[in-house]
Amino acid sequence: MKKIEAIIKPFKLDDVREALADIGIAGMTVSEVKGFGRQKGHTELYRGAEYMVDFLPKVKLEIVIAEDMVDSAIEAIIETAKTGKIGDGKIFVSPVERVIRIRTEEENEEAI
Repeated sequence: MKKIEAIIKPFKLDDVREALADIGIAGMTVSEVKGFGRQKGHTELYRGAEYMVDFLPKVKLEIVIAEDMVDSAIEAIIETAKTGKIGDGKIFVSPVERVIRIRTEEENEEAI
């Protein structure tokens, strides 16, 4: 099993969720996060004063899936989240040793 963490632009969330549902991925955790990479924030004007916004709003998706679905999930995320502009986000893939569904105590792939 693998865990995919994807940091994307907030307005792309619905498109990415639908694309993942289309390939059979139903469960995910979504968090509103803030951060910056190469964008390094931006300046905004408020009541005549200019100030720096260091952390930009993003959405973080967390998905735990079987290893054979990883490539198709990554492809779906890239195809739907990509705008071609700076700040499109990142995808991180890491191994998952064990998953347990609390209600039934099912483990690993049966639990996801």
